Amino acid sequence: MSKLLIVAGLEDQCAATSRGMQLAELMDLQVEVVAFAYANLKRLKLDRKGIADVKQRLLDQRRADVVSQLNRVAGVGHGVKVSVIWSEDIHPWIIKRAAGDYAAVIKTRHRSESLGYTSTDWHLLRECVAPVLLVSRQKWKKGSAIMATVDLESTARAKQALNVDVITSARHYAEMLQVDLSVLCVIDVPTLLVDLDLIDAKAYAKERIKELQPALTALAKKTGLPLSKFQLKRGPVAKTIVSEAAELKAQLVVMGTVGRRGVRAQVLGNTAEEALQLLKTDTLTLKP
Repeated sequence: MSKLLIVAGLEDQCAATSRGMQLAELMDLQVEVVAFAYANLKRLKLDRKGIADVKQRLLDQRRADVVSQLNRVAGVGHGVKVSVIWSEDIHPWIIKRAAGDYAAVIKTRHRSESLGYTSTDWHLLRECVAPVLLVSRQKWKKGSAIMATVDLESTARAKQALNVDVITSARHYAEMLQVDLSVLCVIDVPTLLVDLDLIDAKAYAKERIKELQPALTALAKKTGLPLSKFQLKRGPVAKTIVSEAAELKAQLVVMGTVGRRGVRAQVLGNTAEEALQLLKTDTLTLKP
């Protein structure tokens, strides 16, 4: 993986552009910046040539805006490849492009979803094979920690391998940025059973922590991290991730996502998506 794909936003100060260029320098990676432009030109009373001219003007203006962003971030003469694509739906192009040799797709986060509409962010989380770094508008603060989240409950080999990938990636970012790393494992206590007084939440969590200790020890050994870097907390998974990230003042949360699709994903979502609704920090998601 030798490149970063930065999706330039429409805003004048694009968080993804500045964060991506910062990471590219630290990781010694090439950068490709892609921007999109689109307008419905069918209602214009112009012939084909006139419509083509308008389209080209819009593409040229979008390119000029992106180059201006890059010049402010990286200086004139940065040599970054810029692609401007004419498309209303941008996620298919990004997903197809990211199937190549890309270390990550970097995009400013935009939260917008309803039962009949799925945002670009959600499409990327569910379908993009490359890691997806969704950037908040908050600047990274020196010394802020990085937090990884793993699922110790799963016995599926793919998810266990994903746990290792998540920690490995989080450790790489932590070492690169010279900040502390914390790994969070959440014990999800079944709320319905607690509400029906069928289990005691504290006793259940204590027993699960004991049962999961061998898996935790094995994961620490595989990743080379000391057990002191791992935290086991009980609570609703997404809300616990968000509260622990806030407690740590984490600048980046790294997690795995299974990327459900269809109606089930629209209604239920998954842990990464639920957490993303609430997180105020950058989020790096990886798939199995």
